[in-house]
Amino acid sequence: MFLRFWLTERPRDTFLSYIPKEELPAFRLACHDFGVRAAPLLFEDTTITFRPSTFTKPARMAALHRIGHHIQTLTFSTPHTPETFLPPLLDPVTGEELTFIYEPYIQSTRDSATRLSNPIYGSWELTDLLVKQYSPLFHAAANVPTFIRAFNALPTLKHLKLSCPGQEASQRYRRSIVDYALISLRIAIERCKLPLLSSLSLVSIHPGAALYLNPTMGFGARPNSVKKWKQIKNLAICMDSIPFSPYPPADHLKLLHSYLHVFAASLKNFVFRWHGSNGLSPLSLDKEVCLQDRSPGMASPRRCHLALRPLKFEKLRNMEVENIVVDASQVSSFITAHRHTIREFNFEDTHLRSGTWDQALAPLTRISGSEKWKEKAEEVMDVPLMLSPVDDEQTTAKDLVVDYFNCKPRPFRPSIGAWQRAGARSRELFWGTPEHMKRFLRTSVFSWR
Repeated sequence: MFLRFWLTERPRDTFLSYIPKEELPAFRLACHDFGVRAAPLLFEDTTITFRPSTFTKPARMAALHRIGHHIQTLTFSTPHTPETFLPPLLDPVTGEELTFIYEPYIQSTRDSATRLSNPIYGSWELTDLLVKQYSPLFHAAANVPTFIRAFNALPTLKHLKLSCPGQEASQRYRRSIVDYALISLRIAIERCKLPLLSSLSLVSIHPGAALYLNPTMGFGARPNSVKKWKQIKNLAICMDSIPFSPYPPADHLKLLHSYLHVFAASLKNFVFRWHGSNGLSPLSLDKEVCLQDRSPGMASPRRCHLALRPLKFEKLRNMEVENIVVDASQVSSFITAHRHTIREFNFEDTHLRSGTWDQALAPLTRISGSEKWKEKAEEVMDVPLMLSPVDDEQTTAKDLVVDYFNCKPRPFRPSIGAWQRAGARSRELFWGTPEHMKRFLRTSVFSWR
């Protein structure tokens, strides 16, 4: 009877879906067939924390090739730590700081004679200095061929998540080992066959990452590098904030604007959130005065006169931005420019510098021909009352960003700030679920009988 149940695909897969993921490794040890059937569920969502031996140790690479065809969602984590900090490169004789112009070494060959005849970092003298003064983590991050071999083992990859948390504001203009790892990862994705890759989530990313992930700005880029990134239909970004000021550091904002242009022709779902203090809207940077005039925020004031091209997403259907400062005219222009494709937009924790929300959403009245759309939204604020810590599950910003694409398509519904459906949602926030109330009353200091 059990054999008949186990050999039927739908009941078996339903049964396996109810097994907690932390128990699947023990379940796979029961027998060989259990291991084969449970492997896709166990390795479907995999996390890799980058270390010196992540892609260079033969045993690790062999394991990745065994399970790679099961991986559909990969989280690549490279946190900023003291180990990822790169000190200046010094001349061992004079003590003077040397200039290091990085060019990725992509050639991969099994011929040891050929491999040893070409210096990895341009010259033998510079290669020798880098080997002596920089840690093995740097050389692992700059080893592009190992990244290419690793991603060649992931033919069914659909969703790539990048996490680079922990950068200090003082290191914003210094290149670290994390940046070299991002360069190698981008080159590997562009040179590997990943036909199913359609979603990209940049979780807890630093502002400078927009430069190293941009396929149009050098560092091993080829003429067809952009073609691979046009596969991306869903993009979520949670970026460390650049504090809003009259003259913000405009270089990072320009890099972000240029990076978003890469996805303009293919993107359907877009989520952006500033992590920390609020910042400028990434969708209307071309209209910001601070990016057009000569300002102290420009690291390259000679180029500040170049106008930014407006962002126009040709296939955008769902958009959400959070923790931004914007003008009503900028919101109005964005809605008007995307009126033929967009179905839902959400402005969470958005502050208007000028104008009102009626002015910002005026295009909706012109598009629909009436103001009936206002009747479908109610401005409320969710204030949950925490009665007890029973089964308290906190939703982080990371969860909100990366889980956005798992939601089912919703009907067109403009949203501002915290516009939410009231009713059942509000009652649940205030009273909690019935099971939650039972546990609360049972564990309370009062005698509820």
